[in-house]
Amino acid sequence: MRAYRHSVLLSLLMASTTLILSNTLLAAADPLPSWNEGPTKQAITAFVNRTTNQSSPDFIPQEHRIATFDNDGTLWPSHPMYTQLAFAIERIKAMAPQHPEWKTKQPFKAVLENDMDTLASSGEEGVAQLVMASHAGMSTAEFEAIVTEWFKTAQHPHFKKRYTQLAYQPMIELLKYLRHNGFKTYIVSGGGIEFMRPMTQAVYGIPPEQVIGSSIEIKYELQQGKPVLMRQAKIDFISDKAGKPVAINRFIGKRPVVAIGNSDGDRQMLEWTDAGSKSSLKMLVLHDDAKREYAYGPAEGLPDTKVGAFSESLYKTAKKRNWIVISMKRDWKRIFSFDSAEQLGTQNTGAKTFSTNE
Repeated sequence: MRAYRHSVLLSLLMASTTLILSNTLLAAADPLPSWNEGPTKQAITAFVNRTTNQSSPDFIPQEHRIATFDNDGTLWPSHPMYTQLAFAIERIKAMAPQHPEWKTKQPFKAVLENDMDTLASSGEEGVAQLVMASHAGMSTAEFEAIVTEWFKTAQHPHFKKRYTQLAYQPMIELLKYLRHNGFKTYIVSGGGIEFMRPMTQAVYGIPPEQVIGSSIEIKYELQQGKPVLMRQAKIDFISDKAGKPVAINRFIGKRPVVAIGNSDGDRQMLEWTDAGSKSSLKMLVLHDDAKREYAYGPAEGLPDTKVGAFSESLYKTAKKRNWIVISMKRDWKRIFSFDSAEQLGTQNTGAKTFSTNE
């Protein structure tokens, strides 16, 4: 009887071990587990397979496997405002006691009174004033320390999670998948380069030297005999729209073969990638999931309206050029790493969405 029980237990143990190994191997076989099966996921894996296969006519040598990703709205949320603007607003409020004139001067007055409508009406010029006041007048080391400390506690107003917890899980998987296959991944964003660099390694696995963004002027100074780099209240370079291909050429020196964005600010980066001679992958993230993230649109049939975070004009360009439009609602099994089991796959309903893959 004892031998029989021992045999039964051994059989159960072996069966359990086999099941665990099978599940492990199955998970390892799928590099993109947070993506729903379908044309978008298939297009990604097919691109990687043919460009890394030396016998394929689309083979790309590893030194030319450059992948560029926008940040805001592509790798993490950009709604209801850009993360860097949220940082600037908090900085302005913290600095306000040293600047009593801000109580009556716009756009600072709007920030101090939480008047977001007036702040929005100030446009890019108003935002630039906030950024200059909150980001300049200190050394690069001081700014990095302030940003790093802010990211430790700052939370998104809707998700009630730290911003650094809000990276899109499917994009994290895609970044890892590309790197595993010899692609070098870069961030090319309109956001501030020194605002992003303190967190990109930990959040995305992208080191600071592979982060390209907008910048303000930096001045070398000696303070008490020690060299410092001081941040000036003057724009140096804007890495957005037509500035993105210029930045790519300046800082990478090679045309990307992968480019992924989510707005009209990424159009030129995708066009520049598309114009290359090699096989390339161009993608736009469509924010169409109001339940798990945000739904920005679409406003079908209306001229020059928004489709997600980009214009109908860009949508039509993507469709014409066979760029892939990623539907958050349809293509992503989960959006964030903390999505509950009940949420996984619930949005893959077959509802009508804008996509070049239909």
